[in-house]
Amino acid sequence: MHLSPDPATASRVGERHGKPTVLRVDAGRMHADGYAFYRADNGVWLTEEVPASYLGFGMM
Repeated sequence: MHLSPDPATASRVGERHGKPTVLRVDAGRMHADGYAFYRADNGVWLTEEVPASYLGFGMM
């Protein structure tokens, strides 16, 4: 899963593949719960999975 720092960036990146749907990820809670995040060489943040309980729509 690729993560973007804000909704505008997520929309811009998502438009490369059609009409984007942007989901909010509670990454802070995920990290506190022990999920690992990795920063790729190009600066993109990655994680293996995002369980549905950490997803939402709209701003945090």
